[in-house]
Amino acid sequence: MRHRQATALLTLFLCLGTAAATTPAIANTGPDDDGVVRAVERVAHPLRSTEPSGPSDDLRPLDRMVGDARVVGMGEATHSSHEFFTLKQRVFRHLVRDRGFRTYALEAPWSTGLRLNDYVLHGKGDPERVLREDFQDAYLFWNTREYLSLVQWMRSWNVAHPGDPVRFMGNDVSYSGPDLYDRVLDYARAAHPALLPELTGLYRDLRPTTPTGPYMRACLEQPLAERQEKADRAQRALDLLRKQRPGPGHEAAEAYRWAVRNALTLRQTAEQYAFDFGRQDGVSAAMRFRDQVMADNTAWWQRNTGDKVLLSAHNGHIGYVSNDPVNYPKSQGAVLHDQFGSRYVAVGLSFDQGSFNATGPDDKPLGKNVKKFALGPAAPGSNEHTLDRVRERDYFLDLRTAPAEARDWFRRARPTYSFGTAYPSPLRQVALGRGFDALIHLHQVRAADRLPGEEG
Repeated sequence: MRHRQATALLTLFLCLGTAAATTPAIANTGPDDDGVVRAVERVAHPLRSTEPSGPSDDLRPLDRMVGDARVVGMGEATHSSHEFFTLKQRVFRHLVRDRGFRTYALEAPWSTGLRLNDYVLHGKGDPERVLREDFQDAYLFWNTREYLSLVQWMRSWNVAHPGDPVRFMGNDVSYSGPDLYDRVLDYARAAHPALLPELTGLYRDLRPTTPTGPYMRACLEQPLAERQEKADRAQRALDLLRKQRPGPGHEAAEAYRWAVRNALTLRQTAEQYAFDFGRQDGVSAAMRFRDQVMADNTAWWQRNTGDKVLLSAHNGHIGYVSNDPVNYPKSQGAVLHDQFGSRYVAVGLSFDQGSFNATGPDDKPLGKNVKKFALGPAAPGSNEHTLDRVRERDYFLDLRTAPAEARDWFRRARPTYSFGTAYPSPLRQVALGRGFDALIHLHQVRAADRLPGEEG
């Protein structure tokens, strides 16, 4: 596989927007949007700040929108803007304090989530090192001061509330770090030592021995038969563990349950690379698989911890309707709605103008290739242009209970900012009212504050 193809596929694994497509024509928004603006102004709740610190009284109307949800998805219209990241931390702090939420889930590897969770729960490890080592290639846009601030706040909460901890999880599977293999093998060594040689053999050359970025690129460049053979071995390792019985007692049962779950994630990662990426149907199947397992992993975590979860991902992943159905046939949000019904709530984020970090569409996702891009104000006929005419600078509203005139407007698709890790990319036709339950609109954003990284 050529390096350019591998780069495009790694970008697809995280962003929504490298497919060859033309920018859609500006939609006909009707004779007059003034009525829509006035209708939105009647129900819009002003947002005092996007920064995490300070009181959160202005977020109380969001509580009614969240209701009794077990999982709340919060999107982002770019993968690297400061205000999107800090606003999510602000909302999470509010939901922790006032609504009993206890897990922050990120569109990041399961193994990375466990490493960060060890820090959040126990103070184990160095979060800056975890971000630097694991957030490479398609994930490098999470290596920011904003995410470091989030996990540090979560640690401070747990120090102050040792009996009522918050947790961090990653629900994605495009990378599984060597520590995840160690967790499975360490369990076998302690509980079922006779399995250790066979498990070690099955995981041969699946366990990464290079930095995250080169490992992910190498996986994509391997022959299809080799990738499929590795997925088969990961499945056999999972089957082997599932045949065992846990030892007596709650602690042994918990150790077994987590070992099986971690082995399942290793199989998911191997399977993610076992599709035929030389065919469009193979790419579509791989992306559908990824959104399905991200939703499944989130649902498993929620049901097994009992935590209410704030899930952070791109708008295109947390919403109900795919804005790129060729490459992403079914979104994570749609799967979560299938599993949770009204107890999953999707909150989209939009902006009118500002900046974000991204690479060029054909660049390798390396730190040296990241640039700041600026946009806006949004063009007439777009969703953002009308949303930004509302008198509040930043605001949020419940799309389900908006006045009828506004609901009808929200249910029609228009060109919308929706950028992932690569830019430029085409605008997408998005019907906000079909994709989300609630919407937060920001007038302006700026590029996130990146931390020093390893090029990998």
